[in-house]
Amino acid sequence: MRNLIIDIGNTRIKSAVFERKNLLEEKVFDEFISALNYWESLVFDQCLVSSVKWSETDLTQKLSFDFKYLSHKTSLPVNNKYETSTTLGVDRIAGAIGAWSMKGIGPVLAIDLGTCITFDLINEDNSYLGGAISPGLAMRARAMHEQTARLPLVDLNVKPQALIGTNTITCMQIGIWQGVELEILGQIEAYTKKYPEIEVFISGGDAQSFVSLAKDLIFVVPNLVLYGLNSILNHNVE
Repeated sequence: MRNLIIDIGNTRIKSAVFERKNLLEEKVFDEFISALNYWESLVFDQCLVSSVKWSETDLTQKLSFDFKYLSHKTSLPVNNKYETSTTLGVDRIAGAIGAWSMKGIGPVLAIDLGTCITFDLINEDNSYLGGAISPGLAMRARAMHEQTARLPLVDLNVKPQALIGTNTITCMQIGIWQGVELEILGQIEAYTKKYPEIEVFISGGDAQSFVSLAKDLIFVVPNLVLYGLNSILNHNVE
C-alpha cells in the first residue's frame, strides 16, 4: 500500500510517499500550486492530510483526489489520555506517534524544535499523556528584543562555540542557545529518571542544530511528524 502524507503548515508544505512503513521520498514546497502539481503526478492508494491552515472543507475544494483529514476525532494507534484533546496540536500527537512507531513500543519522548519547543510522551502502556511547551530559539530572541528598551534582535543562524559572551550580542546568542540545549538535556534527564527504558527522538526545523545531542537512546529525526502521520493513516486503513 502506497501512502501520500501531506503536512500543511502556515508557511511551508511537507509531503512524503511511504510504502507501508518505508519512506520512499520526501518533498517540501513553499507554494500550494507547486505541491498540487506534484501530488497529481503521483500514484498512491491512500492519503492523509494534516493542516493548520485549511479546514477539511477548504481542502475538499482545493484537492482533486480523495483524502483523510487529521482531526481530534481521528482514530489513533495509541491511547490519547490528554485532558483537553480538542486543544492538542495535531503536530504534537503526530510527532509522538512517529517516535512510538520507530521504537515499536513506549516509553518514548518526542521533542520538536520549532517556533515552540514541545515535549511529548507516550508511556509504556502506549498511552499519550502530554508533556511540555516552551519558547523556541527565535521566539526567545524576539521576546528579549521586543520586551526591553535596548536589546537588539540577534542573529541565531550559527550556534556559538564559546561559553562566555564578550559583548551584548554574543551574550544574548549564547544565552539563547545554551538555554535551549540545557533545557533539552534537563528534560531528558528528568524523563529518564521516571522512565528508565525511554528513547528520545528530536525533530523540527531546528533539530539539526542540536544533532550533537544524539547518542545512545537519543535520535535526531527531522521528519518525525511525517512518520507519525503515516502510522496514523496505516492504523485507519488496516
